[in-house]
Amino acid sequence: MQTGIVYAALAYVCWGLFPLYFHQVAQVPALEVVMHRTVWSLVLLLGVLAVRRHWAWLGAALRSPRVLGTFALSALLLAANWLTYVWAVHHQHVVDASLGYFILPLMHVAMGYAVLKERPRRGQWAAVALAALGVAWLTLQAGRLPWIALVLALTFGIYGLLRKTASLGALEGLALETLLLAPVAAVLLAWWGAQGQGALVLGPPSLVVWLVLAGPATAIPLLLFAAGARRIPMATLGLLQYISPTLQFALGVWVFHEAFDPARLAGFVFIWAALVLYSVEGWWQSRRPTAGAAAVP
Repeated sequence: MQTGIVYAALAYVCWGLFPLYFHQVAQVPALEVVMHRTVWSLVLLLGVLAVRRHWAWLGAALRSPRVLGTFALSALLLAANWLTYVWAVHHQHVVDASLGYFILPLMHVAMGYAVLKERPRRGQWAAVALAALGVAWLTLQAGRLPWIALVLALTFGIYGLLRKTASLGALEGLALETLLLAPVAAVLLAWWGAQGQGALVLGPPSLVVWLVLAGPATAIPLLLFAAGARRIPMATLGLLQYISPTLQFALGVWVFHEAFDPARLAGFVFIWAALVLYSVEGWWQSRRPTAGAAAVP
């Protein structure tokens, strides 16, 4: 379990530090960054599969219309999430991006109720209501919906629902998603190159290296997360997930010096309170079966 905590924590730290990486490629348009991320992730993932000689699943997946349809949709959601996140970092909205991942666990509760017909507990509903108040306050304060946060939470929330019921694991699923996106990415990169545009043509070698590093930056945290998730309880994983948006928030405020006035802070306080309530309620529920079992003579 200790190893699992280390793996999962490292994954969330990597995701939390993503804004530092995307600032290194800020001169590249967000769509082009996502195309590079897709291609170089696929190259790395195919290398991992080749080393492990783990190909048997691929033929069955490509022959199944249901699997292909599910992962085509999840690939589009993943691409939309990546594009929104990269755009947000490039345009000094790291704090808004962190908000999306703060509300994501509560989005899962609402989606579980709406789609999977799950029955959230009262404490979970109270947490969702608190978060909704926070979003409403931020909307009133800014005069518009916090669309970056909502798009990130919705796309990754729906993506999580699809992957929850999918037949492939983390490595195989990401490999299939990038395989489905790669033809579009490769055509666009080739088109930009033929037009004398794009970082591969106009950028210095150092920038090209940073773009190639998008592959390991994408795949390594996912593999760490998959290894950690298999070794620790979901309650522990749920608490560790706050590492990522907390780091993003800290980078946005104290490293990139994004505006964060007291009125905006009030909205975040509602959401942080919701997360505290959600976490404490989940921890208390996870302890109840243990306590009950111990009381049996």
